[in-house]
Amino acid sequence: MAFVAGGRQMADQKAKLVFPALAGLYESCAPYSYAMIRFATGAILVPHGVTKILNTPISKFAPNIAAKGLPFPEPLAYLTYFTESVGAACLAIGLLTRIAAAIVGIEMIVIVILFQWQFGYFWTNRGYEYALLWALLCVAIFFKGGGRYSVDRLIGREF
Repeated sequence: MAFVAGGRQMADQKAKLVFPALAGLYESCAPYSYAMIRFATGAILVPHGVTKILNTPISKFAPNIAAKGLPFPEPLAYLTYFTESVGAACLAIGLLTRIAAAIVGIEMIVIVILFQWQFGYFWTNRGYEYALLWALLCVAIFFKGGGRYSVDRLIGREF
């Protein structure tokens, strides 16, 4: 394929690698890169949910939600626990991927806006940096779906 750059036609060329000796590694690992990103996005969140389930009763978590003026704090607390454990696990393995990405992404946007915005950007000051990254990853995963290496693909259904 050819394209025009600066008024002249040029042939497509592969980018020159800084480390050409790694070209084979890049090529062999590239098909797995999206699955690794999707897996990490879900798998890193699972411990947050499991820790909440094991260590924080709903009766202690719901007041945090109520303090932000959200209605139905107890059902929202259960939804948070579900999202950060079951939803995140589904995201990691690529099961109901788009649904999982949507619920995790929405939770992260709520966390950014209502719970962390006041602290600024950096996570080291309780800021929204980490939750924003999760939200953006979930947006990308929502549009892409489970991908080649997902349970959705294995069962032949993309949700």
